[in-house]
Amino acid sequence: MTTKAKKKAARKTAQPDFETALKELETLVERMENGETSLEESLRDFERGIELSRQCQQALKSAEQKVQQLIGDGDDARLVEFDDD
Repeated sequence: MTTKAKKKAARKTAQPDFETALKELETLVERMENGETSLEESLRDFERGIELSRQCQQALKSAEQKVQQLIGDGDDARLVEFDDD
């Protein structure tokens, strides 16, 4: 297996944390917007971008659920506005 193939396989098996996934997603978007890649590479990047986007959405959803659990007890859980003052 080539180094490139090993990196790709490792990327698919290990899910990055939210910040890492978001940074990779931003890099992919930048590269695609700049037209630096071929159509085939752009399609691979797009596929990876969708995967990363879903991972980020899931991470945000999990974080929201944790916050709701911390704020309330079971049926009493309620969503509270965040005030960044």
